[in-house]
Amino acid sequence: MTEGEKITVGGLLGVLALTVPAFLFHTAPRFAGSLTGGLFGIAAALLFVLLLIYSAVKRLPWVKERTKNYFSVGAVLTFHVYAGAIGALLAIIHTGHKFQSPLGITLTVAMLTVVASGFIGRYYLATIGAELRDDQKQLGILRTRYDSIVQAAANPKEQAAADLKGVPLEHLLGAMSDLEFAITGRETLKRTLRRWVLLHIGASVLMYGLLALHIWSGIYYGLRWLA
Repeated sequence: MTEGEKITVGGLLGVLALTVPAFLFHTAPRFAGSLTGGLFGIAAALLFVLLLIYSAVKRLPWVKERTKNYFSVGAVLTFHVYAGAIGALLAIIHTGHKFQSPLGITLTVAMLTVVASGFIGRYYLATIGAELRDDQKQLGILRTRYDSIVQAAANPKEQAAADLKGVPLEHLLGAMSDLEFAITGRETLKRTLRRWVLLHIGASVLMYGLLALHIWSGIYYGLRWLA
């Protein structure tokens, strides 16, 4: 994800975070069943269905093989992120901030969990991975410098060359210790955040099941704006 994409998706999630608790100040009980509210709901549902394209491309080899000439996995993932954020925002608007139905509330919570866990997996895991690689690379450079100083110290003829390396040994050891501590912390955080993938998948399965039930109940009990 590029910096521009991070800002855009972060902005969408920020709007979503402000929209969810807006029911404290505004409710429109009949909006969800109106023509406009229904269109918002249909658009949100379609976007959530389109999210499955990424899962198919990523996990089904034959789908990936047939689509690789048209778009990359990275492009599908970018669409996946945008569609999830926009779909969630449209769904919240569709509710009219009327959170009274147990089915609707559970569906909303599952949807927000999917969006939040997906953003963490897409953004924070990638960021932590890049920082971890940078720290490991820097630690490798410092260890090489440390080994050269130790070898020089063992050979008086090379002592002058070691002094030219510029960094006092105690400062070098301190920098290595700080990097090792940072690497350990980031590796622990990365392992912890990987569990969000399981949460993301579990919440997604729940969300799609509830979404299907929500659509069925809407059709079964009648769409008021068609009456």
